Amino acid sequence: MRPPARVCRGRWAAWLAWAGLFLSGPLLLPAGAGVAATLIVDAQTSDGHALAGAAVTVRPLDGQGHRPTPVQAVMDQVNRAFVPDLLVIPVGSTVSFPNTDSVSHQIYSFSPAKRFQLPLYRGKPYPPVHFEQTGVVTLGCNIHDEMLAYLVVTDAAWYGRTTAAGTWSTELPHGHYRVALWHPRLRESEAELERELTVGETDRAELTLRLSKPLQPAPLTDRPHSWDY
Repeated sequence: MRPPARVCRGRWAAWLAWAGLFLSGPLLLPAGAGVAATLIVDAQTSDGHALAGAAVTVRPLDGQGHRPTPVQAVMDQVNRAFVPDLLVIPVGSTVSFPNTDSVSHQIYSFSPAKRFQLPLYRGKPYPPVHFEQTGVVTLGCNIHDEMLAYLVVTDAAWYGRTTAAGTWSTELPHGHYRVALWHPRLRESEAELERELTVGETDRAELTLRLSKPLQPAPLTDRPHSWDY
């Protein structure tokens, strides 16, 4: 396993910073939601380092939540890699898979949440793929085994990814919530990392999620990914 103290660099760090802003779930509160507070989630590895690129979901436990609005996302293929290599999207969203690479690719998923295949292509020959079920979708290429990506399809009212510093934040009403964490290299189950949190009459709430087990070895080691350390 690579030293855990290393965080994503270069284009991955830039992507994480952008994704933390763009894919942070709905920031508009539903009508009648009341005063909002800022929730800050700090994800850490078992030895206390920042856990970058993890998917965070937040669900209300007192019935005040709202279903997230589907989006139209894009996952490109560049230099024999998916860009970005992990997306968090609301259920019902569509994802386009253009291939701007210099070679052809054949994208597929055998995941129960979405099974599909886009036969060998370049450019934009196929319509966006619709993701109607929640769950983690693992993507690969039948031509290039080193290509790997994930889609986290969620029905959570608030969602996003941690930054290179391991943090993620959102605005939500005061209330009682369940916060969950997912990362491609977790040894823990999602249930083991769920936490309940009450956001009281303050303007800020913080939650630290620290792994109890070391990360699994990277599934691929010949190129960097946004979840590498």
